[in-house]
Amino acid sequence: MSAVSGGSSPRTVVVVGNPKPASRTLDAALLLHRELVGREPDLVVDLATVGARLFDWTDAEVAEAVAQVAAADLVVVASPTYKATYTGLLKLFLDRFGAGELTGVTVPLMLGGGPGHTLAPEHGLVPLLSHLGGVVPGSPLYVRDKQHDDPAAYADWLARSRPVVEKLLA
Repeated sequence: MSAVSGGSSPRTVVVVGNPKPASRTLDAALLLHRELVGREPDLVVDLATVGARLFDWTDAEVAEAVAQVAAADLVVVASPTYKATYTGLLKLFLDRFGAGELTGVTVPLMLGGGPGHTLAPEHGLVPLLSHLGGVVPGSPLYVRDKQHDDPAAYADWLARSRPVVEKLLA
């Protein structure tokens, strides 16, 4: 977990559930975040760096990350597609939130190897984030692994969703 910048409004966070630290999923989430708000996030939670501490419900650093995510105005939640859904690592983190505790705009992003899993974020991640209280603007985003660093892979989604996100954050 690292603070990247601070003091700006709205308060933004990126949460990444890839078990590999500094992953392509992290790169994709940061790219998407920058395109949405034009700056770095206030907090990055790379869950690979948290690891087994997610099992310790008394861990103060994890509790602080949960509190900061819950208080954020915008959260980009990113995961690779594992067995047609998000990772267990991300699930462990999201299990820390009660129903309705996410109150901001929540943007689901999943990366995958092929078109066979394009509905994974819609069928798995969106219902969970919505249950937790996140406001999901329009459709979630699925990007092919090999296109994770190509801004063109995000362009159509951004054209549709950026105006909605901006209105929700205003």
